[in-house]
This record gives sequence, C-alpha cells and structure tokens, in this order.
Amino acid sequence: MKFSLLMVVISTTLVIAHLRFDREKVFRVKPQDGKQASVLKDLTQTIELDFWYPDATHDVAANMTVDFRVSEKDSQTIQSILEQHKMNYEILIHNLQEEIEKQFDVTDEVSGRHSYAKYNDWGKIVSWTEKIVQKYPEMVSRIKIGSTFEDNPLYVLKIGKKDGEAKAIFMDCGIHAREWVSPAFCQWFVYQATKSYGKNRIMTKLLDRMTFYVLPVFNVDGYIWSWTQDRMWRKNRSKNKNSTCIGTDLNRNFDVSWNSSSNTANPCLHVYRGPAAESEKETKAVTNFIRRHKNSIKAYITFHSYSQVLLFPYGYTSKLPPNYDDLLKVSRIATDVLSTRYETRYTYGPIASTMYPTSGSSLDWAYKAGIKHTFAFELRDKGKFGFLLPESQIKPTCKETMLCVKFIAKYILKQYS
Repeated sequence: MKFSLLMVVISTTLVIAHLRFDREKVFRVKPQDGKQASVLKDLTQTIELDFWYPDATHDVAANMTVDFRVSEKDSQTIQSILEQHKMNYEILIHNLQEEIEKQFDVTDEVSGRHSYAKYNDWGKIVSWTEKIVQKYPEMVSRIKIGSTFEDNPLYVLKIGKKDGEAKAIFMDCGIHAREWVSPAFCQWFVYQATKSYGKNRIMTKLLDRMTFYVLPVFNVDGYIWSWTQDRMWRKNRSKNKNSTCIGTDLNRNFDVSWNSSSNTANPCLHVYRGPAAESEKETKAVTNFIRRHKNSIKAYITFHSYSQVLLFPYGYTSKLPPNYDDLLKVSRIATDVLSTRYETRYTYGPIASTMYPTSGSSLDWAYKAGIKHTFAFELRDKGKFGFLLPESQIKPTCKETMLCVKFIAKYILKQYS
C-alpha cells in the first residue's frame, strides 16, 4: 500500500512543472475607457504581468476583457491601484498552483499509458504516433517534416485512403506551449477519424476522398518545457542573440506583415517575433511542407486556447479578405454546428476585429500562400480556467470541435469537387 501511494506521488510530481505558482492570481479587468486602459498598460512598467488575454500589453483597449496573471507579492498592489481608479475587476483564479494541480482530474485507466481523456506529455505523444500508424497502416503514415531548435522531431500524420495528391486539409495544434487542450484535440481528431472509418458515413467519405495532414504538436520544445519546468511557458526554446531571454512566439514568426509592429521586437516578450521572418526551425519546417503541397492543400486550420472563438483572416489589417462573405458563412454555420452538442457558444470573425490585431501569424501566412479557407480555433473556455482547462473537459471540448471540423471538411470537399 505504501509503495502504491509513493508511486502516485511520484507520477503526480512528474507532470507538474518545477516552477511553482503558489497563491499567484489571475485578474479579469474591463477598462471602460482609454484612460483606464492606460492604467493597465502603465502597470507593466513597474509590475510583471503575464497577459492571458489579450496576448500582450499593447493590445489592451477600452471595453476589452483583459485577463492577466500576477505574483502573490504584487497582487495586493494591483488590487489597490484598480480600486483607486474605480476599475471593475474580478479574480478568476485565487491560487494558480492549486488550479495547475487540479487540472489532472481524470483517473488513469492504466497508469502511464496514453489517454485521449487526459493531457499527454511529449513522450506519450511520440509513442502514440508510432502505434496509430501500426494500427492503421493503410490509412495513416508518419512524416518527419523537420526538427526543432532542441532537435526534437516534428511529425505530421497523414490520414486518408486516397493515393496520390488528393485534396487536403492541414491542421496544427500546440503552437503555443501552455495551450494544452490544443494538442489534445489533434490527438482526438486522429483517433476519431481512424476509428470511425467504415462506420461513420461522413468520416468515411472524407477519408476516401481527402487527405488530412495533422501536426499534433507544433511547438515541441516549448510543450516539453511547459511539462517539466514552467507550466505557463508560451514560446519555443530558441536562444536569442544579445539577450538572455529565451524563445520566439512561433505565431508571430511567419512571413506576413512580420515586422509591421515594433511591439513584437523585444526578445523578452511573450509575443517576440524572432530575428527574421521564418527564422525558427519549426516555422520553416511547416512553411516548407505546405509549400511542397500547396496544390493539394485547400484548407488550413490551427488550434489554440482559450476564448471560444473561430477566426479567419486578417490579423494584420482591418481590411477584409476577398472571400470574406464565404468565410463568414462557413464560420457562422460551423459554430452553430459546434453548439448542437453541449450548447457551447463561439463568436466568429476576422482576427483583427474579433479579437485584436496580430502580425506574422500562421493563419494570415497560409491565406497569403494561396489557401483561401484558413481558420483558427480558440478552444474552451472563456476564462474560468483559461489555459488550465481540467482534463474532465477534454472530451466535451473535442467532441463539439470535431463536429465543427467535419462540417468545414465537408464544405471544402464540396467546394473543390
């Protein structure tokens, strides 16, 4: 009995990153005007804030819901300043460390084994990619498209029954390390697609006529770091010249309006764009793969969390894309389909107006590369748990999102038949 208890303690500590967040808080503030927005921006001059939504200080605006993490020692100061300026706020998370530990609320069926109902570390995901290929050799193959900064492999799973260059959809998950529910969805998608072939009419038709390229974890190095060292890590793990700050935001590193904002030029920021467009090995591997298959890839879908939003271009400009009406229609119907399962409500629209402006994003790059149906999901939730969505919500999140993705895939198949 003592031995089994010891093993439980050991296995729990292995999945909780070393950096602790005891009594750190996550605040939600909604500045009512420009003056209050400036108060939040000014706070960052003296206090370190980890912005959860939006991604960075410069995106904070009047009437925007702003979520940020603050250390225990600074939380009282923050509250005093907010109250002094008569700013409405709530504390979403009172003790971040407790929420990190409570994430793992699903019991292992078999301890140490990969599970679709749990968050899986990188080692389990790699083993899973091998096993899924072995189980469905006529439907799934694994392609190494490159390596990361720390020389971890970047694997894409090719799923489909059609030989040659079929119409294809490229999907990626986990471009930001701390958004764990994103890689969980890519694994779920592969599982459901393969398992339901020959049983589910729609999925069978899709796999007979299309190819899905699925990158389960885009930012492998960052994902590993978020498991072993810092649960709140976002960027990759590349070294930056003339700076002790590590990492580049891979979703600011694509060659589309890459250097349009000076706000992404600081290597110490979460949203650092990198020293050049496509400077990162991970970005380069993905763009090279998509370029090689650009004649067959008809849609690009990337998965993030959190906010419950379905986005399409553009992020770097308020100008609308030429096929805006089409993208809007697909997004409207897709989010309606998603809501049929658990009545989860998503908003939808162009990145810049629906959330906030971004530059160098994978979504805008794919659109510029000629893929005219590009979408980004911000999965559950709306902030109660934020990046720390409990495992008990993985299956519901994946099931509703699967309905949405199947609708988009059906639409693409019809459009290009």
